[in-house]
Amino acid sequence: MPTVFSNYLRAGALLALLLPLGSSMAPERAPKAVPVQGAQPDPQVVAMFGLLDNAKLQSFMDEKGQQMGRISDRPGDVKGFTIVDSPIINAFATPDGHVYFTRGIMAHFNNEAQFAGVLGHEIGHITARHGQKQQTRSTIANGALILGSILSKRVASIAQPLSQVAGLGLLKYGRDDENESDELGVKYSSKIGYDAAYMADFFQTLQRTEQSSGAATIPTFLSSHPNSADRYSRVKQLAARQKQSLGNRQLTVNRDTYLRRIDGLAYGDNPREGFVEGGVFYHPELKFRFPVPQGWKSQNSPQQFQMAEPSGKAVQVLLLAPGSSLDEAAQALAKQLNLQSAQASRTTLNGFPAVAVQGDQVGQDQSGQQGITARTLTYLIQDGKTIYALVGMSAPATFSTYGPQFQRTAQGFARLTDASKLNRQPERIRIKAAKAGQTLAQALAANGVPSSRHNEMAILNGMKTTDKLASGQLFKAVGK
Repeated sequence: MPTVFSNYLRAGALLALLLPLGSSMAPERAPKAVPVQGAQPDPQVVAMFGLLDNAKLQSFMDEKGQQMGRISDRPGDVKGFTIVDSPIINAFATPDGHVYFTRGIMAHFNNEAQFAGVLGHEIGHITARHGQKQQTRSTIANGALILGSILSKRVASIAQPLSQVAGLGLLKYGRDDENESDELGVKYSSKIGYDAAYMADFFQTLQRTEQSSGAATIPTFLSSHPNSADRYSRVKQLAARQKQSLGNRQLTVNRDTYLRRIDGLAYGDNPREGFVEGGVFYHPELKFRFPVPQGWKSQNSPQQFQMAEPSGKAVQVLLLAPGSSLDEAAQALAKQLNLQSAQASRTTLNGFPAVAVQGDQVGQDQSGQQGITARTLTYLIQDGKTIYALVGMSAPATFSTYGPQFQRTAQGFARLTDASKLNRQPERIRIKAAKAGQTLAQALAANGVPSSRHNEMAILNGMKTTDKLASGQLFKAVGK
């Protein structure tokens, strides 16, 4: 699970130095629509995930969120709603009253009722003030940065505050908080006219997703919202009682309407923002490439690209450094990383002007003692007006092993010219209509989905591959 960095002051100082990778994109591609309704999203969340550039889906979330907020127990506590551009399946509420859904969770809903149930659940965490009760544990509230589970605690002490990218340190709710939020989610979504029983069905989809993916290395809904064994039946019962209290009136599901809303939504990782293939990291938008050390784990986000030695002994991170010159960037880096005995030397990497900066990071170790916490080798690489920082860090005792790997990675930084990589596009949700008598597997095969992905698509549709579809019944497939 994620490890929270303890030294916020140093983390905040470095965050001021580093910029999101996407900020160097062309002006017409960089901006994304910020929600106009409610409070603005947290800049740290936006930097980490990016905003989904889909005005219609964002407007839908604003509309339903505000409607639900108005009938909630504490309308004044519910501040805003944002869809972030991340493939992970997650939803979370921050202690400041903002609800975030990922595009990954939007892709896995199969009707508006499921969406509304989970939205009500997150609003329930806000109105029950679960986040405020645990605010000291919230990395969003206190500004601390976290290291993802791909790195060990040892690197957490070495690399602070560099490795923030693997995920937000979200509140981990206990059983009582989860049960209360389930109850409030049922109450709120039913009050605005949705059948809350479908929220229980979505929890089954989440469970199937987690089981099929094995051990998760990135946060999912269930990692911060534990799924109890009786949750499905309990939510079904709560929904039935809520419906009865509303006079058993007809409640809305809106399956087809929702599926049409997400037609064309990006699915999975977006290769336009960078991808790893064959031991190489490619960034089509920024037009560069560099090798990833063999066997190392990696994690990408709009904020940075992070690579880590599997046992957590070293980390190398690519991000943007500010400054109009390499010298200016090098001086800022040495100051903000608190480097001792820093040495800088000019070089050229495949035609790119560069500066290599080596030094020891001074700070407190895990025992609280002052001293050298990491040895660093950073390459500042200039591409036009953009300066990239490729920062490598390890313990001083192992730097002789990992320093050459940091150097090889930097020496492999080169212009991306391969058209097949430059033109790589994300997969997208494609809404299709079934023919009479088809099973889901048959319908998927008829639409070009290989059999190796049928189980994945069954989970995405909240179905089994053997389920029979009615003539014209809509279902999800994926394609370019």
